[in-house]
Amino acid sequence: MKKSTVKLPSVILSFVMCLALLSGCVMPVGTSQQVEPEAGQWKTWVLASASDLRPAPPPDQAATMKEIAEIKTLASQTNADTEAQVAYWDSGSPSYRWVQIALNQFKSKPMSNPRVARGMAMMNIAIDDAMVAAWDAKYAYKRPRPSQVDPSLIPLVAVPNSPSYPSEHAVAAGAAAAILGYVYPDDAQLFDAKAEEAAQSRIVAGVQYRSHVEAGLALGRQVAEQVIARAKTDGSDAKWDGTMPTGPGHWTGDKPVEPLAGTWKTWVLSSGAEFRPAPPPAYDSPELATQLQVVESITHTWQMDQKALYWQVYDSVFPLWYGYAGQYIFEHHLENDPPQAASIYAAMSAAQYDAIVACWDGKYTYWAIRPFQLDPNFKTLFPTPSHPSYPSSHSCDSSAIAGVLEHFFPDNSAYLDAQVKEMSMSRIYAGLHFQSDIDAGLALGHAVAQKVIEHVQSMSQP
Repeated sequence: MKKSTVKLPSVILSFVMCLALLSGCVMPVGTSQQVEPEAGQWKTWVLASASDLRPAPPPDQAATMKEIAEIKTLASQTNADTEAQVAYWDSGSPSYRWVQIALNQFKSKPMSNPRVARGMAMMNIAIDDAMVAAWDAKYAYKRPRPSQVDPSLIPLVAVPNSPSYPSEHAVAAGAAAAILGYVYPDDAQLFDAKAEEAAQSRIVAGVQYRSHVEAGLALGRQVAEQVIARAKTDGSDAKWDGTMPTGPGHWTGDKPVEPLAGTWKTWVLSSGAEFRPAPPPAYDSPELATQLQVVESITHTWQMDQKALYWQVYDSVFPLWYGYAGQYIFEHHLENDPPQAASIYAAMSAAQYDAIVACWDGKYTYWAIRPFQLDPNFKTLFPTPSHPSYPSSHSCDSSAIAGVLEHFFPDNSAYLDAQVKEMSMSRIYAGLHFQSDIDAGLALGHAVAQKVIEHVQSMSQP
């Protein structure tokens, strides 16, 4: 049956909707371009089922009318500051601000690259599972948005075309804040305050009720608890008590970075050793001698050194790729599709993390020598990272995370491929790696990306 094209006056429409609430009925959201009505059936990363944590039914009609009154009161009290806060949290998908917050946190309080990748994967996977669980509840209860119940409400932002309960922004906030508080316990209260602020912004915006954001925060935190429980058994707390191999041809240095990271539990790979590359060329082989000669014979230019320095910093290893993701999500109008955006962020962070674990497995299996160690007279452009040379970490994780982005945004594949190649070659420009390090890293990253893509594709199948 086609929908009626007759439009009811707002007063009558409001009366009809209120009657529906009073009679215990639930008004359905519009069926036109509903946001991912099947997302609640997607498979999850840590939850056994998206419905496992389904919140209790939303409040009754009396409580709903009181919550509408609260929204109207808050609307009458808005000012420039509250409107700016609403706009801040409404920008992008619910995941977007938390990705920024996390990246800024890791930059201000640095950790090793494996631990940054671990934290980003934990957060994005928690948000993804929480979003799927939220969508299960949304379409189970089909709770209308406040302005659908009372058309006299004028929301400050566009009203999403999905049921209101629970709040998707609160779900993301609850999950992200709990994960970041676990990684940085001294700042847990700060993240909790940001989560409350994000949730409150949806009430002030007039698009969700207080009970809906409270249920969202609780759901997000419950999912995060399961991710944290897994993290406590992922091996990252183990202390290395081994010794570095001795003899010619091995990497030598002080305080090797994360020598056990290759043993950490992975998200998609069976283990860090699944794609372990073949051994690198022997230190005294003609092949490695030729590769060393290539590195040492580079005629440096300002442009070449600039690229080497650009790709060395933290921003190029992590924020750059998430910046591309945020841009592409916006360009493809996926900021209004919270489950899809969360899935993209989770896939790319899982791929980068698994690739780094796999890379570290190779590094500390072979303990391969660096160019400056093979020729003590050779000077690098800047200090060499304190871990073995083979395979190249920059090549491993950049090809993995870019490969996932290319799957979701194939029109950008050529550009992303070029970025990966430039990033990889920059390590030779700087004198940090041999070509065999780069080649092995790229191959490993591509293999990880493909397996993650296959895994994510299976997650959306019934």
